[in-house]
Amino acid sequence: MRARPVIVSIEDDVEGPDARVTVRLDWDQRAWHGHAIGTSGERVRLAGEAALDAVSRIVDGTIELELLAVATTDLGAASVALAQVRYDGGDVLVGSAIQGETDGRLAAVRAVMDAINRRLELVL
Repeated sequence: MRARPVIVSIEDDVEGPDARVTVRLDWDQRAWHGHAIGTSGERVRLAGEAALDAVSRIVDGTIELELLAVATTDLGAASVALAQVRYDGGDVLVGSAIQGETDGRLAAVRAVMDAINRRLELVL
């Protein structure tokens, strides 16, 4: 089994109402960057989309990944992120991550990666 991609960084470039989010994943001794563009108010979702863009680059487009939904919410005493991803045009996968002291963007990326990691291992 090969190692899974590792989340290295999430960067925002905000200009007025517009935002570009870049996520860097490290895998196979290389840095892979994914990008998503939208409005500054949707940076949590953009982070999830950018993570999927980076994964798509890692697998050279051999699978299709679509972020259907991402949200952060309180669950009991914990704040969590939930992500719903359509994998290769078929199955809908769900992942979660505790937000803790991190911001919503990192929690969203962790939830996205949680949703796809087991399937991703099959193609890496």
